[in-house]
Amino acid sequence: MKWLLFVIWLLTGALYLLMLLWSLPHLTQIAGGLPMFDMRPGGYSYPEAQALLMALGAEGRGFYLAVQHRLDTLFPGLEALALGLAFWRLFPRRFAVPLACVALAGAVFDWLENAAVAVLLRMDPGAVTPSLVAVANRWTVLKSSAVTLAMTALLLALILALWRHLRSRRP
Repeated sequence: MKWLLFVIWLLTGALYLLMLLWSLPHLTQIAGGLPMFDMRPGGYSYPEAQALLMALGAEGRGFYLAVQHRLDTLFPGLEALALGLAFWRLFPRRFAVPLACVALAGAVFDWLENAAVAVLLRMDPGAVTPSLVAVANRWTVLKSSAVTLAMTALLLALILALWRHLRSRRP
């Protein structure tokens, strides 16, 4: 189990770093410094979405769909699996199961966000409607909330595990 957990976390981290250090900075550069939809945890307004789509242009929208979305199709599932396995190892079952469900919800929201953003990216920026942006925004905020809750639980569990370990070593 430890080996599997390590491999899953390694793959998840490598994929996240690939997006964080390559595909997302490339898109941000194309967009003149504007952050991508995925990197706006508080969401975005209709004018902000239109500005990003216009700034990306056809080249940026194509890269977003062809590269970033392909990477981000794999990432949510890996992240949910990594978190679920960690929760299973660090928490009693009565806490691990609901927390794993939160992590899974984060993955589902991420995939729904990707689908909604893909609709925006395939459209002419002038044809994008406020209701389409509102749908994508809703999934972005829900994803961010679920992932934040799951990561906070993981951090607290790791702090508690470290505290217990240090306490058990004292004479």
